[in-house]
Amino acid sequence: MITNQVNLYDITNIDSLPWTNSEVAILAKNYWLPLMKAGSSQFINNVNSQLLAITIDDLVLPITVNHKELENSYVCSPYSHYITYSKEELYILKNPLLEKVLKILLNLMGIVLNFGKINQVVIVNNWLFSTNLYPDLSKNQIADITSYLKERFPTHTIIFRSINTFINDDLFKAFQYNNYQMIASRQIYLFNPKDTSAMRTKMRWRLKQDFNLIEKQGYEVINGDQICVTEVKRLVELYNALYLEKYSYNNPQFNENFLALALKNKTLQIQALRKAGKIDGVIGFYEINGVMTTPLLGYDTSLPQAVGLYRMLSAQLTIEATKRGIILHQSSGAASFKRLRGFIDNIEYSAVFDQHLSFSRQLVWRLLGLLVNKIAVPLIKKYKL
Repeated sequence: MITNQVNLYDITNIDSLPWTNSEVAILAKNYWLPLMKAGSSQFINNVNSQLLAITIDDLVLPITVNHKELENSYVCSPYSHYITYSKEELYILKNPLLEKVLKILLNLMGIVLNFGKINQVVIVNNWLFSTNLYPDLSKNQIADITSYLKERFPTHTIIFRSINTFINDDLFKAFQYNNYQMIASRQIYLFNPKDTSAMRTKMRWRLKQDFNLIEKQGYEVINGDQICVTEVKRLVELYNALYLEKYSYNNPQFNENFLALALKNKTLQIQALRKAGKIDGVIGFYEINGVMTTPLLGYDTSLPQAVGLYRMLSAQLTIEATKRGIILHQSSGAASFKRLRGFIDNIEYSAVFDQHLSFSRQLVWRLLGLLVNKIAVPLIKKYKL
């Protein structure tokens, strides 16, 4: 029984949505609304998804709806996340025998997941970023959203990505209270500037050295207002060089339309490192409910590592979080680098609701949860990934 008023909007009725002044409503109006109207692939090349918006109380949350689309970015494709992307990252283990065994296991699991319609999903609060930040969301609101969506999408699994116990343990427990299965997705790294106990002297020294590199290397930090439209292409190149070419093409493939929108509507707070009239590094972050994260980060990977562009960009993010007095969610990757600078590791989860689905499809999700939580997570912790 739905107790709070829940409404769903698509392209046909989105203009009738009564926008509020909540953080997520403002972000949705400036960012999600243009994506809904033009289509996701106009802004993110490898995202083919139906975009909707759901409202409850003063909140406006983005929703993606998919049916199969195995080639999609992992931000809207569980198959890409747990199978395709995982196989690409096996090399990190540096254990050929283990990698071979896990690859066979992933191939077999991929067949099972595909059979179980793993990508037939409705993902709530999905901004199509690597990390989705959350407003205050009560267990009653979760219950009402779930009740509404399982009636509206009776053959789709309902998912909330990017849940962790570091930022909001109450939210994690609220999903458990509502009978969501918590399936681990990755190890993340977080920095809380208010927790001085986490910052040892050597960590502070490293951060200071990283930040001082900006001046030492002759760079200036500029904000989005100082970036010309003609430099948008360069920003895309820098992001692609790091997140696509160095890491994985399963990451969101942001294009020039996305960057132009981010600059125009300030959906991301963009900063860049410029030297001799040329931008060599960029970050784009957003914040919700006292937490900030960085969907956009890139630098010129052709420059020598000794220049320290990643160190400078990471230091700039830490400085911004410290100035604001908010938690910095630094996503996954570069584990040892982040640990040495005071970041705390935490396992991130997807909350999965499938109780309205057939037994066979529920069984596939249970199997995935068992393998990920009991095999993948111990490996992640053992190898400090």
